[in-house]
Amino acid sequence: MNEQQQQKQRQQGRDLEDQESFHRKSFGAARSEEGEQIHMPTPPQQQEVDEKTSQQKQQQQARKNLRAGAEWRQVEAETPLAPALPNLGQEVAAAAFCRPTLQPTGNSPHAPSKSHATHSRIQHPSSNSTASLAAPHSTDSDETDELRYRLESVTLSSHAPGSSSSNRHKPDPDTNTDTVTQKSLQTTISTGPSGPAVPSLHTSRTGHSHAPRSHSGDPPPYSNPCAQEPWAHTDTAAGSSGDLISQSFFSSSSEAALPPPPNIVDRDYIRTFASGTPSPTSSGSETPTGRSHPYSQRPRRTAPRLSIRSAVNAYNTAMAMEKSRKFSTGTSVHRKRQMSTLAEKEGHFGPSLTTLFLGISAVFADDHTAVVALAIHDTVYLVDFSVKHIVLDDAMRMGADLIADYIIEEVEKYEHENFAKFVGAGLPTTLKYMSPTLCSRLWLELDIVPIVLRPDDEHKERSFWDVKRVDEQADSMARKCIMNFGPSLVPILQVGWRGVVQTDCGFRAHLTTVQNHKDTVNNSTWETMMTFAKKLRQKKTKIAFFSSTPQGGGVALMRHALVRFSRLMGVDLTWYVPKPRPGVFHITKNIHNILQGVSHPDQRVSAEEKQAVIDWITENANRYWFSEGGPLRPPEEGGADIVIIDDPQMPGLIPLIKKVTPYRPVLYRSHIQIRSDLVAKPGTPQADIWDFLWSNIQYADMFISHPIPIFVPHNVPRDKVVYLPATTDWLDGLNKKLNKWDSGYYGNIYNIACHSQRMTELNWPARKYIIQVARFDPSKGIPTVIDSYAEFRRRWESAGMPDPPQLVICGNGSVDDPDASLIYDQTMSQLETYYPDLVKDVSVMRLDPNDQLINTLLANAHVVLQLSTREGFEVKVSEALHAGRPVIVTNTGGIPLQVKDKVNGFLVAPGDWKAVATHLMELFTDDDLWKRMSHAASTGVSDEVGTVGNALAWYYLASKWHEVGVERHGKGGLKGNERWVNDMAREEAGYPYQPHENRLPRHFTENKKVPVHPRPVEPEEPKEVTEPQATPAETEAEA
Repeated sequence: MNEQQQQKQRQQGRDLEDQESFHRKSFGAARSEEGEQIHMPTPPQQQEVDEKTSQQKQQQQARKNLRAGAEWRQVEAETPLAPALPNLGQEVAAAAFCRPTLQPTGNSPHAPSKSHATHSRIQHPSSNSTASLAAPHSTDSDETDELRYRLESVTLSSHAPGSSSSNRHKPDPDTNTDTVTQKSLQTTISTGPSGPAVPSLHTSRTGHSHAPRSHSGDPPPYSNPCAQEPWAHTDTAAGSSGDLISQSFFSSSSEAALPPPPNIVDRDYIRTFASGTPSPTSSGSETPTGRSHPYSQRPRRTAPRLSIRSAVNAYNTAMAMEKSRKFSTGTSVHRKRQMSTLAEKEGHFGPSLTTLFLGISAVFADDHTAVVALAIHDTVYLVDFSVKHIVLDDAMRMGADLIADYIIEEVEKYEHENFAKFVGAGLPTTLKYMSPTLCSRLWLELDIVPIVLRPDDEHKERSFWDVKRVDEQADSMARKCIMNFGPSLVPILQVGWRGVVQTDCGFRAHLTTVQNHKDTVNNSTWETMMTFAKKLRQKKTKIAFFSSTPQGGGVALMRHALVRFSRLMGVDLTWYVPKPRPGVFHITKNIHNILQGVSHPDQRVSAEEKQAVIDWITENANRYWFSEGGPLRPPEEGGADIVIIDDPQMPGLIPLIKKVTPYRPVLYRSHIQIRSDLVAKPGTPQADIWDFLWSNIQYADMFISHPIPIFVPHNVPRDKVVYLPATTDWLDGLNKKLNKWDSGYYGNIYNIACHSQRMTELNWPARKYIIQVARFDPSKGIPTVIDSYAEFRRRWESAGMPDPPQLVICGNGSVDDPDASLIYDQTMSQLETYYPDLVKDVSVMRLDPNDQLINTLLANAHVVLQLSTREGFEVKVSEALHAGRPVIVTNTGGIPLQVKDKVNGFLVAPGDWKAVATHLMELFTDDDLWKRMSHAASTGVSDEVGTVGNALAWYYLASKWHEVGVERHGKGGLKGNERWVNDMAREEAGYPYQPHENRLPRHFTENKKVPVHPRPVEPEEPKEVTEPQATPAETEAEA
């Protein structure tokens, strides 16, 4: 056959191809109406054309390359940046540095049939080993491509440097198919009117670029087919969605139907050559006109599949061509002047900042360049965005995180220039591994909640993530981030199935790192905690906590912190709450008040009310926790190994658990002050309530109390008793250090809330203020706070001093706290009735949950009060000390354990308002005294009251109980004998406390002068009782 005949036959073949759908040209697989792939034989003429031109086309395409840097080049045996990123995830490391090559296997280059199982292998250029990544082929292109191309399985450790890169093109030993080399990617230059020439990717069977053809049913020229067709999607079923490279390479799609417009790189085209499968928009059986073509069943050639490395380089090239762009919006000169004037006149809390959300995304353009995009959203739409190319070079080898450095600097700069406050930032899972410190720095330095999201939103549904540019990805992250915040711009608390408390926006908010927590404690505390965490992981011990409410009180705060920390440490710890029933919470609150001795002397809980509490617990237990898969099923059926019950609302669970699993350890944690002296007196309301509770608690294997012996009723066996203080988290919103900008934002929120309720606003820093942060509870001593402030103001004015400090009384509500409204009304009545002249200087607020708001108010106060009449531990005292605030507190409950009298604060008797006024005058008139106490407060807090110290105690108890088991026939069990859990754990791990360490005083539990077992005594002659001092309010009332 001469050359002229060959050209004629090639032209006939091209004419036939032009009559078919453009999307079917490059593929040999068609689909039936049911979606099954069909193999069609190749016509003889077409086979001959293919054979004659195959070698020529390969030679032509071998000389072509991607102009923008995706050249087919030899990979160095040792990748320069790989050793510098030990913390990168597998998918990031593999995609960014390993440069894997896809090696399709099978007996045919055509698409496999439904029943034909093929596998793909990814082989590192410097290694002879391969990692099988694929599952059997499926007609579902989503699942097939995700399973086939997932890069997660490739780890840096499996690649030995120094191997020859020629291994990439060796035949697969399992098949007769050679590894595919670079095919038919050609770079042409599209020059647009609005920008420089940008590589535009097209295909041609002959190796030459061709003009686009528009057919009926295809998108119009230069339109975005992905914006019109709902088929572009990303599979999520296979697991991780955080691949560094856009998943467009690993999901099925077609060859680009039309060339891209100027300055737009066609990712769909790159996707086609990475997958080698037809587009979901192409049925493969009809022509563009909708008529069946006579040659529709003829054999088709399959476009050669590029290696993963080629697709990666092509996509990175596209990202690299994304121009750098700076933020374009800015605040007007008038607004800047107005905000500055407002700050000067109304104080630091005056200016109102614009609330915004941030979206972040990034990809590696090449081995030493990252492309980072920031998208700014209000609650409605995109406001602005930027794109930046960051050259990494050797910085990452030195442990620097240049991506995080750039983002932190850029975001802070934007906030200050535009008088804005970013509340949350959404970022894809891959970015967390690309920039290991970004999340924690956003949280700790800029007070931005980082929401780490799967690009596909964790659902098996179609999305456009795989075809988006990096700036579009950032925009998507910002939109999804907003959905994790409630109306008050606080992250949404989620309680899942079976009452599982999903802290931190369903575990999406990644606030801290392990290193952050390690920096909050000394080495002995950390090593002790790690000892028992390791044991729990090795034994796969499951721990389950049960408490009454997921937010509002100190117990909830401790559990939030413990769950968050345990997830970082890999400890299987889950927290459950029952489905709420408001009527029951009123009963449990009465129980709480009676045990503390702050209720009316005649108040009691009826038998019907006690039964209502038991029925509530039993219903939740049977419905959620004892059902199949529940946490209270036996451990061999997947239930928890160790169960901890919190407070007096939940003891009804204990006998139910013991009935099903009598040898599973159950620990009871008491968080409140119990008037054991009144409990020991028969016939008292306290004795009645305790008898009801003890009938259930007695089956627990351990009784864990605050470290005050008198809190433990007389009938609790002392060998079951251990002591554990309440704790707080130094890295959460309540305690982390806020900068001036963020403090101003939250202070303004407080003043706006005050203004809406016609309450006194704060004028800080022009005027200092005194604060008590506590729930509106009868035991918190709020009347004493007001009386003390009134006496202080009288002395201040008598001394002729200007600008008297203001008073703030505030706290959050709780689901199980129905008395809050009553106590609030009593507080306002006391002010308005007895001290109307002070109303304008006193701010009394019930606040919505907002940790940073409480943090701002506490950290900027001059003095912090805690004048409780009854108290368990009240960790707010330690939080105030940690912030460097001198405190004036009552000598009750566990408060004295935290305060060194006249060193970091003052201890007063409950109700002694005159002593409080005296100490207030001292702290406001003696600056040296205030500074000494402030320094002692900030440096004297023990590790025992932090999250790591709390985790240490619980990990020890869980590990030890799992090891020794419940006592049976005199063997097993863990004897408490009124010891501190932290002491037991430190000694067990080989790190006993040293004299120089800060720790809570032990003499409160060693001093037995306080009767632990009160006994009835013979009546004595009445003694003269000293009348307590009348308060100014009482004196005026009597007059």
